[in-house]
Amino acid sequence: MLTNSKAFSGFSVDNVAAAKEFYAGVLGLDAAEENGMLHLHLAGGQDVLAYPKGPAHQPASFTILNFPVSDIAKTVDDLSARGVRFERYEGMPQDERGIMTGGGPLIAWFTDPAGNILSVIQES
Repeated sequence: MLTNSKAFSGFSVDNVAAAKEFYAGVLGLDAAEENGMLHLHLAGGQDVLAYPKGPAHQPASFTILNFPVSDIAKTVDDLSARGVRFERYEGMPQDERGIMTGGGPLIAWFTDPAGNILSVIQES
């Protein structure tokens, strides 16, 4: 029934303008505001919708977007220089940059202005 539907994902933010500044200005993504919502146009033709939820917004407690990168250390350094702060999680083996180094792919987490969790993850 929905086989040919071009599905897309979405998540809430508490401030669309702040989200646009972060996703377009800091991360460098193609972002367009339309009808009070933010449309993120990701590589590979994927779209994601960030919609306003105002004071009722609760950040996602899981990673909403993962960005595969070829050089995670360089990407973390570049994002840090743009003001992105990488998360530290108790019990996770993370290096001085915040990159998890123990088991599985190298990954580092950060949040958007609404508190939603994102990551950069080393491509294999």
